[in-house]
Amino acid sequence: MSLDDGHYKKVLDNLYDGIYLLSEDRKIIYWNNGAETHTGYSKSEVINLPCHKVLMHVDDKGKSLCNDSCPVSQTIQDNTLREVEVYIRHKEGHRIPVSMRIAPIKDSNNQVVVAVEICGEGSPKFTLQQKLREMKDLALLDPLSELGNRRFLEMNIKGKIEELERYKWPFGILFADIDHFKGINDTYGHDSGDRVIQMVSKTMSNSLRSFDVMGRWGGEEFVVIVVNVDEEQLYAVADRLRFLVDQSSISIGSETVNVTVSIGATLGKPDDDINTILSRADRLMYESKRAGRNCISINSEKEACSRS
Repeated sequence: MSLDDGHYKKVLDNLYDGIYLLSEDRKIIYWNNGAETHTGYSKSEVINLPCHKVLMHVDDKGKSLCNDSCPVSQTIQDNTLREVEVYIRHKEGHRIPVSMRIAPIKDSNNQVVVAVEICGEGSPKFTLQQKLREMKDLALLDPLSELGNRRFLEMNIKGKIEELERYKWPFGILFADIDHFKGINDTYGHDSGDRVIQMVSKTMSNSLRSFDVMGRWGGEEFVVIVVNVDEEQLYAVADRLRFLVDQSSISIGSETVNVTVSIGATLGKPDDDINTILSRADRLMYESKRAGRNCISINSEKEACSRS
């Protein structure tokens, strides 16, 4: 069956996972319905464009993979199947984590074509949709970000404190604030500010483990509850979130708008209550603001602000 076979394309179009085909010069020559669902880009928007103009792949450190580290180019060169974990840029601007399988094949003219399969986390997200409905019914959902609200966060933090006291299960808190957010609202309007909040919330929440919890504390502030971590691991999670937000953007008219976040990070202590741990994380977040923004302050024997 050739790559131009209509039946072949019909089968691919009905797969949930995203599939797209690239020519040897990495231009998109086929884009299935699953790829549209995962990325937000329609076929008409991407066909014949170089893939790096559309998806802008980065690793978990925010490093671009579209040049020297391009896995597609490597597959074209060595004819080897590859599987990579990357973050792609959704049309709405936020980053999403995907697993990609990259395979070399030949079309009916014996030309090398690269097939890329995008596998999002979880396949059909009925569980997530059900969870959102339940949170909405219980008045625990923030409607703008579609994250848990302050009440939801307080309930979860209380539970983690109780687990720490009873079972010694460690957890950490990240308090994140969008930098210069007032300037976004003043320059572009509150609708654009809402889009920035949605972009940041999706980028960060999509990049967490399934058992970690994120919510919107209020305004441009977010709280993340990270379980079963030590201080080094907590910092690594915070740094990944910071990198990925820095690599996300939205389009406002002809402009591309990027934002950053300042993060305060702290581990739970046996004598903590909700107020003490959140106050500590909030204070550390302001340390990051004072240190120049787009960085992380984590409490240890010596509090330090770091960014790569």
